[in-house]
Amino acid sequence: MPLQTPPLRGLHDERGAKFTEFGGWDMPVEFDSIRTEHAAVREDVGVFDVSHMGQIHVTGPDATALMQRLTSNDVSRLAVGDSQYAAITDEDGIIIDDTVVYRLPDEDGQATYLFVPNAGTDETTHERWLSYRNEWDLEATVDNRTDEYAMYAVQGPNAVDLVEGVAEESVSDLERFEARYATIGGVDCWTARTGYTGEDGFELLVPWAAAEEIWTALECQPCGLGARDTLRIEAGLLLAGQDFDADTDPRTPYEAGIGFTVALETEFVGRDALAEIEATGVEERLVGFQLIDRGVPRHGYDITTTESRVIGTVTSGTMSPTLERPIGLGYVPVEYAEPGTTLQVVVRGQSKKARVETTPFIDTVQ
Repeated sequence: MPLQTPPLRGLHDERGAKFTEFGGWDMPVEFDSIRTEHAAVREDVGVFDVSHMGQIHVTGPDATALMQRLTSNDVSRLAVGDSQYAAITDEDGIIIDDTVVYRLPDEDGQATYLFVPNAGTDETTHERWLSYRNEWDLEATVDNRTDEYAMYAVQGPNAVDLVEGVAEESVSDLERFEARYATIGGVDCWTARTGYTGEDGFELLVPWAAAEEIWTALECQPCGLGARDTLRIEAGLLLAGQDFDADTDPRTPYEAGIGFTVALETEFVGRDALAEIEATGVEERLVGFQLIDRGVPRHGYDITTTESRVIGTVTSGTMSPTLERPIGLGYVPVEYAEPGTTLQVVVRGQSKKARVETTPFIDTVQ
């Protein structure tokens, strides 16, 4: 099948972007260089086109009940303009996806939500919501609106000033994980104080037809998926399909370090399994590490004990542009998960000394 393209694919090409396939989309991986774009976000401000992310809209009398039963966090806590990070789990408590859920203004007096599944999963997630809605006989409208929105992430220490300067309404008073509509270039954009870089900033949901107008109003360094990856690894944030995968590397929220998204006082698919795991504990846990020896850890590399016994696998790794040292994430048995523990990572057939580190690797606003 042909790759899906963001609305500004042509504009990015004219800017000189390099592209990569990600989640079935043809997306810019870098505009200038990963290091340049990474530094802009850490030191100033950068903007990412993340229109490959999905958008599922849910409203109706039973919208809250449906969202509550299909996401791990407590949706009932959300007032209009609030958002929360959550996992989508199967009956065994395995993470199918992670997502951010936004409580939109009510429609026709009914609670309304928008949540963002990862790239390439919007259709299967939409089908999952419809299937369970019908099975549970709930009254809710579920629409896949991925093709209706572009999505931009404006991130960095100066991101608030940039968005404040182009929005007709003030947005600087929004707290982390708060959102509301703001007018940019005469267009209403859902403006959320969220992000995936460890820095302050906003994620903007923009009508597809106004994509270019809003992008050009955000005058700053354009950034691609390459810098997005190095930034999120430094922040210790998960990447679906890499740090967890329901088929190839099934993990629960407790193993993946996002147990804070699990509200066991609610009823959701996977809740009972997760309650048992929470009570008994996990055998493996995702940890951060840095290499002490020269080398760069990459996805799939073996993690071993100092005696070269394989105990895990690197899920994400990079040379940190901020710290100028190699860092990574991977699952290891809990007895090796304490910060300061010495391990090894096999890089191109050679064992490299590594040390378990507390994540995030940098100071963040998360």
